[in-house]
Amino acid sequence: MYNKVFVLLIGVLVFGYVLERILDRLNLSHTLPVLPEELADIFDPDEYKRSQMYKRDNTRFSFFTSSAGLVVMLLLFILGGFGWFDGLIAGITSHYIIHVLIFFGTFALLSDILTTPFDLYNTFVLEERYGFNRTTARTYIMDKVKGWLIGALIGGGLLALITWIYMLTGPWFWLIALGLVTLVSLFLTMFYSNLIVPLFNKQTPLEEGSLRGKIEEFAVNAGFKLDNIYVMDGSKRSSKANAYFTGLGPKKRIVLFDTLIEDLEEEEIVAVLAHEVGHYKKKHSTTGLILATVQSAIMFYLFSLFVGVDSFAVALGGSEASFHLGLVAFGVLYSPISMLTGLLTNALSRHNEYQADNFAKDKYEADSLISSLKKLSKNNLSNLTPHPAYVFFHYSHPPLLQRIRSLKK
Repeated sequence: MYNKVFVLLIGVLVFGYVLERILDRLNLSHTLPVLPEELADIFDPDEYKRSQMYKRDNTRFSFFTSSAGLVVMLLLFILGGFGWFDGLIAGITSHYIIHVLIFFGTFALLSDILTTPFDLYNTFVLEERYGFNRTTARTYIMDKVKGWLIGALIGGGLLALITWIYMLTGPWFWLIALGLVTLVSLFLTMFYSNLIVPLFNKQTPLEEGSLRGKIEEFAVNAGFKLDNIYVMDGSKRSSKANAYFTGLGPKKRIVLFDTLIEDLEEEEIVAVLAHEVGHYKKKHSTTGLILATVQSAIMFYLFSLFVGVDSFAVALGGSEASFHLGLVAFGVLYSPISMLTGLLTNALSRHNEYQADNFAKDKYEADSLISSLKKLSKNNLSNLTPHPAYVFFHYSHPPLLQRIRSLKK
């Protein structure tokens, strides 16, 4: 017998799916016959058409993957798949933490297996079609295996600890769990590039030469102590270029993709780096951590209010309240709140991008940053005309046109 929570779960799933399809449709149809003057020199007519085809193919691919995901989730809910599997595990082990790890580990593995064909198509067909893919079969398989191991170690370990905390402390578990998750997040922020990235990519110090000299000169002028500049072999998976700033305090480092060095002039690379330094100078990493902690606190507190409610487990085919079934149901029901907090986070992120752009303009130069953004957009076949609604819901960076106009003020 389906209860009110079950109906609400189905409603949330369908609502999220329909909303995404509407946004995709708006974004797909938002194509300008002639690009604005600021963007006119990025694509010639054939390249612009190709970028629109890339957007169209990605939108269609998103439709098929999300539709398949919705069908699987609806079947699991309607047929009581979660409750059935929960009962099956109960016949195997009476140790609750092991029960929870088997439950989530199995569904995580099945989810990965089901999505792998889509991921293979995206990597070796879609991205290959447009000349982006450089991933070999061996690299793909090794990434999968390493991802499973890291997920089991970090995700499984964290899940086991939170479950244990819940068993010991009951409804007040959320405060201790929040502290644990915050510490893990802080640790990964500081050491991600030192511990996780080397498992997948090589990072080598930027060699002495003209580029390093210009970067160090900029760092001195900007009052930024820069000890660690690394080049990462991003080209082993994709031709798309990127750069990022990671770490806190003495563990901070700038990482440049080798494709970025291949695609841009030295002054443009320094401008991109100046933008990343701007994020550090404006303390965006710190505010991001604080905001993420606040979001986690809200999520954990709300979960603590509903974890003991029988109707959550019954909606999934269970018989009585349990931590793991409650977590599954809550994860779905929390998605509208997550969407709202995501809108605020994206809005703040776009604001931060403007601040970092202005820092680069003030401490280096706007023209080099503009030309680098244009080259990156061209090489990545970026969508230059996203629909405002799609930007509002999904973009963590402002569209290129708005960034250029802001830099030219």
